[in-house]
Parts: sequence; structure tokens; C-alpha cells
Amino acid sequence: MANKPRCTDCKDPKCGECVKITGSRTSRRQFLKGAICSGLALSSVGALVSGCASAASEPEDETQAPIEAAPKPTPIAIEEGSWTPPASHAGSLPTGTGSVEIKGIGTFSFEADQVKTFRPDIFQPGHLSLFDVVAHLGERGDIALETHFDKELDTHVIDAINGESGWWYQAHYSAGWWENNAFRMDMYPYKDETQVQVHSEHEDRLASIYRTFEEEVARLEEHGGQIIIPELGIRAPGSNHVFQDMVVRPHNVRSDVLQPGVATALDALISLTEEGQLSSLELTWYERIARADPVDSYWVERVDEAQASGGCGFVYETGPRAFSGFSGSHIHIPSDVRVTVSPEYALWFWICL
Repeated sequence: MANKPRCTDCKDPKCGECVKITGSRTSRRQFLKGAICSGLALSSVGALVSGCASAASEPEDETQAPIEAAPKPTPIAIEEGSWTPPASHAGSLPTGTGSVEIKGIGTFSFEADQVKTFRPDIFQPGHLSLFDVVAHLGERGDIALETHFDKELDTHVIDAINGESGWWYQAHYSAGWWENNAFRMDMYPYKDETQVQVHSEHEDRLASIYRTFEEEVARLEEHGGQIIIPELGIRAPGSNHVFQDMVVRPHNVRSDVLQPGVATALDALISLTEEGQLSSLELTWYERIARADPVDSYWVERVDEAQASGGCGFVYETGPRAFSGFSGSHIHIPSDVRVTVSPEYALWFWICL
């Protein structure tokens, strides 16, 4: 990828610098390459396929198979002031053999269809979280696991593994890469080809993550159980929307994976369109994208006049501002299964390769 001069105006849809700049150690090039080849950030299948084809020509990827472009699915349009549930799509149930690496202890395999969920309030039968996988290892006796559910954090906390405390995790889906995250482990959906790593974390960072969980629950209680995002931004060529105190209503788009009434990051955009604050929204279902398989999710391919095409499309992040960007809020869980409790902010923004 050729270096381009840094631009100052993100209204050009072909601008290669239309990327939110963060203090992450991850370079812009690494991000774009990973985003494209994982199929878990860009919404445009054309960009994903062409970008991965280019990546395959680089020396380190010479052994990878060529990419074949799948026919583009028909998008589902949501018009201003209306909401019609999309045609029923269902992701595959986790059934394969997976593994979890616990740093300093070992790597353990498991059969996904043997794992039960500890969050039946979140997941439909047969679906599970990354925490469930680790809990399964404890139940099986592979590790000495101590956990508890903290109501004030709305999550399960790992107290100790083999007598040691201070554990956190990283993960990524098929063809992705390891990511810092500040997301509840028992809400992170597992699917086949997910990579999971549990590791020791600095006490201060772990305390900060848990503090943001506590703040989310307090904010939810303050609003009587209603999810209200203090600030939601949408940045696209020629527009920059900022919505204050955005009310999010669940729409059960992924009732195959999540229980009725569980709100997701995608629900925020649907709520805005339903209220007429956005003129249109288009979603497209993908079973796979390039080397990412399975994907099994809806992707946002149009917001108002901004239509994903070529090397340009939307990415998003949501969560606590203390962990904005690649420090923990920008993780590649598809927005239609990214459970939200009461996030401090949400941001959808436009990038171009």
C-alpha cells in the first residue's frame, strides 16, 4: 500500500486518511490490512475482497489461497420513520473444536456444543460467550477456577485461576487479530474459529475496566432501565452528525443468538432511523467475507447518503471513553451481536483504503 499525504478533509470518499486517529500502538496500515482481511470492520464486501487480494501478494502471505468474490447479497433498506424486521437469517450454532490459551498455565481444547452458557438472560440456547468457555474448563477440572457474578458490574468476574488473581482476556474471530478490549467477557459471543487468550492484567487497568462497568450499570439504573447513550456520532463524507442523549430500543434483529429485549450497538442506528433522525439505513447479511468464515452477521452498508463501495465503508466503536479507540472500545464484534448495557458513547465513522 503506497503512503499517501495526510489529509485534513474527510469529505473525499477516496481519501486514504479518513481514519479516526488514536493513541494506539497499532499502525493505520496494520489496522486497515487487518480490518479488510478479517472482514470484521469494513462493511463493503468489494473493499474486503480487493484488499485481501492485495494483501495476498505480499511476501508474508504468499502461501494463502486466492480470494474468490462471492455474489453480493441484497441489502435491506430501513427508511425514515419505519422499521420492518429483516428477513430471517440465523448464524450457525458453535459446534467445532476450539481452544483457549491461559498464559503461564497451558492451552486447552473443548467442544463448543458441550459448553453451556452462564448468561441465559443474554444468549439463546446453543449460543455462548467467551466466559462460558473458560467456565467449562473449570467445570471439567482442567483449571481451578474461582468466579462470581457481580450485580453492580452486570458481569461474571474471574477471581482466580489456579490460585492466581488478576486475569483478563483477548480474542478475535476468523482471520482477525488480537485486540485490547474493555468489554464484558460473558457478553462476547463465541462462534467457530474464535481465538481466545486469558492473561494476567495490570491491577490498575483491570480496576479501571470494572469501574466503567459499574458506571454503566449506575447510568442504566438512573434512567430506570432505559438505555440512553450520552453522545452518538456518525461521521461520513459530507456530514457529521452528533446526537445527544440517544434512546436505544432493542429490535431483536438477532433473535437467533440473543434473547428478546437484549440491545445491541446496531439498535442505536435503527432507533435513530425509526425516529426519522436518519433518512435511511441499509443492512446486508454476510455468511462469510473473504477469509473470514463464519461471519454470519448484518453489516451497515448505508447511512443516509453515505453508501459503502470500493474501498470505503463504515466502522464503529462503543463503550467507555476511557478506553476509546484501540485501547478497548474499538473491537470487531459485529454490531448486531455487540450487546450494550449503557455505553458512554458510540461512534460510527468512515474509512477508505
